[in-house]
Amino acid sequence: MAEKSKKEKTGKNPKDSKAVKETGEPRKDYSQTRVSYFEVVFPSMVNHYQTLFGGVAMQWMDRAAWLCSVRYARQEMVTVASDRIEFKKPVRQGDIVEMRATVLKVGRTSITVRVEMYRENPLSGQRELATEGEFVMVAVDRNGKASEVRVGL
Repeated sequence: MAEKSKKEKTGKNPKDSKAVKETGEPRKDYSQTRVSYFEVVFPSMVNHYQTLFGGVAMQWMDRAAWLCSVRYARQEMVTVASDRIEFKKPVRQGDIVEMRATVLKVGRTSITVRVEMYRENPLSGQRELATEGEFVMVAVDRNGKASEVRVGL
């Protein structure tokens, strides 16, 4: 029996950009790599002003940057730097928080990711940008050494 072509197996033309994205392969156009995920602010996450601890916000943003860089490169990544973290609005206990991460730049071993954190009042629906910043992620091999970012495999 003859082996089926990729189009016959998946029903999609392999040259179709959507088909390539669905295979889990990294994208050459890094501006298309975005991640969005949500958290809820619980009492253990706030300070005496009932607002989110800055360290918790940075942890969530770092997680979004990691997710975004791994989805782009499909390899192990670690954080090496965060830059220009700006806390614009307080995030209150009970708020829903959305992290939006986008690849800004790809270097030989690093990926720079911009993360925006939005707060939303779950009762009123009011949303606003609360925090934003950039994270530099570096690809690492099995030994934890920096390795080249694999693009377009």
